[in-house]
Amino acid sequence: MLFIIIMLAAQSLSAQIRTEKLTVYKQFKPSTIMLKDGRELKQPLTNIFLKNSSLLYMNGTNSMEANMDNIISVKFDDRQYIKIDTMLYYLVDTIGNDALYRATVMDMPAYYQQLKNNKVITNIDFGDQIQTSAIDISTEDDYKFPLIDLFYYRYNGEFVRTHERNLGRILPKEKLRMLKTFVNLPDFSWTDEDSLLKLLKALQ
Repeated sequence: MLFIIIMLAAQSLSAQIRTEKLTVYKQFKPSTIMLKDGRELKQPLTNIFLKNSSLLYMNGTNSMEANMDNIISVKFDDRQYIKIDTMLYYLVDTIGNDALYRATVMDMPAYYQQLKNNKVITNIDFGDQIQTSAIDISTEDDYKFPLIDLFYYRYNGEFVRTHERNLGRILPKEKLRMLKTFVNLPDFSWTDEDSLLKLLKALQ
């Protein structure tokens, strides 16, 4: 039974998109950064760190992580990121005055769990001290980082994490019924853009 559970967990982890990259963009590129004090900074070499969706910039030959406390938004040539909570999210789409935002980050707990699961105990010695031997069955793909998408709504001017519990705190009763109907649909997923946009439209 334990073997089956481990196998199912491994299959779940392997289903995630995995990457060797550490950043959203292959190469660092220009962006315009809006700061809390109203200033706009133009930086020639910037990127988004996949570990925590923070801003990276080049300082000489070194990549540096920006102080996220001072940042409101970062605009690249293809999309604009805004800071929600502590991370940078980009706009997926708008529904009326509301919107869906997304950030893609490394799923580090899943990464470490995958490597842990791949260590197979081959021998246990019950001497004065218990000693074990293990082999690592990790493949090259297992050392790539699994990615996970995080989403926020901008709803009635307020940013709220896309989760039933979070939405339940701000929705009126009639909207709560709509929420419960949607989350019980067989094809609804909190990690699917289309599902989230359909829910947002239903909550208008």
